[in-house]
Amino acid sequence: QVQLVESGGGLAQAGGSLRLSCVASGLTFSNYAMGWFRQAPGREREFVAGISRSGGSTRYPDSVKGRFTISRDNAKNTVHLQMNSLKPEDTAVYYCAAVLAGVRIVVVRSDAYRYWGQGTQVTISS
Repeated sequence: QVQLVESGGGLAQAGGSLRLSCVASGLTFSNYAMGWFRQAPGREREFVAGISRSGGSTRYPDSVKGRFTISRDNAKNTVHLQMNSLKPEDTAVYYCAAVLAGVRIVVVRSDAYRYWGQGTQVTISS
């Protein structure tokens, strides 16, 4: 079965950095666009980064643009989220997700994603 397993979350101070990783199994990773989402208590799930199958295309919302970087290693079935200049408002559970997509497509909508990880908590202190 398909599994997405996130790691790398934890506690960091404002202005600091964290690197999240998501390892996929049970699927042909290079056929899937990948995304990172987050959900804070009482709020809807929010798109934070997406990457195409080859890694050649990425997208970010304005809230994280310039601070977060998504990347992937198709040889290792892994997608990363490098988070710099962290803010307290970045505190949330972070999820990776996978969806079959065209080569250059980046998927933004959460309801389009087929597979989800269990999430990893990120807490940023001020």
